Amino acid sequence: MVAAVTNAFGDPTRRQIYLHARAGGDRGVTAAAVAEEFSLHPNVARHHLDKLAAGGYVDVHVERPEGGGVGRPSKHYRAAAGDVGLQLSDPSTDLIVTLLAKALALLPKAQAEALAEQVGEDYGRQLAASMSPGEHARSRRAAMQAVADAFTAHGFAAHAEARGNGTLAIINEQCPFGAVATEHPVICAVDRGMVRGMLAGLYGDTMPETESSKAMGDDVCVTVV
Repeated sequence: MVAAVTNAFGDPTRRQIYLHARAGGDRGVTAAAVAEEFSLHPNVARHHLDKLAAGGYVDVHVERPEGGGVGRPSKHYRAAAGDVGLQLSDPSTDLIVTLLAKALALLPKAQAEALAEQVGEDYGRQLAASMSPGEHARSRRAAMQAVADAFTAHGFAAHAEARGNGTLAIINEQCPFGAVATEHPVICAVDRGMVRGMLAGLYGDTMPETESSKAMGDDVCVTVV
């Protein structure tokens, strides 16, 4: 599971390109536009976009010049609709997540949550370490935004939000674990661990808490720091 996601998002530039494609909406982006935005050679931009397309994270549409004019058709890359992320990276991922959840279910609840959170924290630290030095944040707000971007790239459709009481929150509007999380909510502790692990690498030690969870019937998953 980790290897499949890292293949698509392990490169910091590729993560930013994915977020850029999401921001492009229905129109999407072209390799030429991405190359200009990120100061890349067009072939390098196309390589990143094709990697994302191969993983199911973006859809490719060929568009002809407006008005039927002369010119070569251009490829437009749009963020895939619906839940994208871990479950789409490999056909076996659903089975892996299900088996992990069933294994955790054999443990006492507190022990299972601690283990799931530790797995998430270890992976979050790996993600933070994989970012280039320039991506390492100096403020808590900037670090939270970096975490939200990484979560979005992994299929959570996340954003960071400031609260009036001085806390910050990661809001996940999608859950890449799908029905497995509903059946085995303990796996949601992985999300909280990822937040803690990434923040440890980008900002410092924190104690994130789960405020709401889609697996428990809430509209969104919220982790507050």
